[in-house]
Amino acid sequence: MKRSLVPFGSDLPAVDMFRREMDSLFNQFFDFGGNGNGMPTWNYEPHINLAEHEDRFEVTAELPGLTPQDFSVEVKDNQLWISGEKKEERTDNGKTFHRVERRYGAFRRVIPLSTQVNSEHFAADYKDGVLTARVPKAESAKPKRIEVKS
Repeated sequence: MKRSLVPFGSDLPAVDMFRREMDSLFNQFFDFGGNGNGMPTWNYEPHINLAEHEDRFEVTAELPGLTPQDFSVEVKDNQLWISGEKKEERTDNGKTFHRVERRYGAFRRVIPLSTQVNSEHFAADYKDGVLTARVPKAESAKPKRIEVKS
């Protein structure tokens, strides 16, 4: 008995359908490109913006669905550390999930700061799912204005 290469109800050869299914499985499992650099992302990793001002650094991080008790912010060795855990809210209650794309899990972002900072006087606030941390530069790192005499 000769077998057909075209599955019932499909215009694609079985090999092409198999390749598409495998590509889909690999993309779901590894989430290639999910973090913007083409590397696999396994857990939740908050996206950040880093801005430098004359007297401080300002980091904003997207942490939707978290409370301030779910994460911590620290300054260590001229680096800003944001770490915590985004817990999975999944309650089945008879539901059948057809797609689960939201990321959960423990996370740590270590943001290197390019100059010496004053780790004793940094501040952070959290509003509408966005963390804003302000880290002042050390006095030695701030620009100095020199008076020019004529």
